[in-house]
Amino acid sequence: MTNAANTELVDMLEQVWGSMAALGASLGETEWKAPSECPGWTVQDNLVHITALERFILGDPLPSEDLPDNLPHVKNDIGRSNERWIESRRAWSGADALAEFVATTDARIAQLRSLDDDGFAADSWTPMGPGTVAGLLGFRIFDSWVHEQDMRGGLERPGDLDSAAARFSTQMMLDVLPYVVGKKVGAPDGSTVVLTLSGPIVLRAAVAVSEGRARPVEPVPELPTVSVSLASDVYGRLACGRLDPDEAVVTGVVAIEGDIDLGGALVHQFNYMF
Repeated sequence: MTNAANTELVDMLEQVWGSMAALGASLGETEWKAPSECPGWTVQDNLVHITALERFILGDPLPSEDLPDNLPHVKNDIGRSNERWIESRRAWSGADALAEFVATTDARIAQLRSLDDDGFAADSWTPMGPGTVAGLLGFRIFDSWVHEQDMRGGLERPGDLDSAAARFSTQMMLDVLPYVVGKKVGAPDGSTVVLTLSGPIVLRAAVAVSEGRARPVEPVPELPTVSVSLASDVYGRLACGRLDPDEAVVTGVVAIEGDIDLGGALVHQFNYMF
């Protein structure tokens, strides 16, 4: 990666964290404790989660808080680790959680701004296994933006839907489309799928299935097997498991043309997160 690309990643992190901080600064305590779109978490819990991961990256140890056994939203060991951070701040006020978030993200941005290209190329943990510092930043942009949207969704305060971080995160979700079409849906050979995002981010992606493999295809076919159209924020909610696919179809926020059965299966399998 070039130095300009590394700087752009840090800029996006700073932007999305700034958007989260600005949202937090406008909230009262009742809003901080309101349910969010992330299962089992309040608005405050989402912010604490982002703080926690950045503190972990900065070298802080995992809290040792005991957790209740009956947490249906905790699915695995990573989820339990995340929940320990949440539990350690459960009694905090929203203002205190925000202060820690701002201090932590400021420190993280300062650290990243001090890196040269070798620093960005250094080995690093990532959610997908061993990687680089620059590679980790992509995941941190995505995670932060998704949880900002969880906060905003719970509060019914839409925002940050067409920023650089929003576009980066949406493209990460679109990059998974061949996996969804080929592996999760199992679309038959010869199928072509076109996904159109109608806004705030306007994008089109196409996938073709051949010899048992689904691959991105350009140019976008004029007469695909199925075409699915929806708003970019709705797509994000479906891909992250925040919106019930049946609700999306019934309410008409998703439009399907062509093979209705294949399109319906695709909408029901957009969620690749958990």
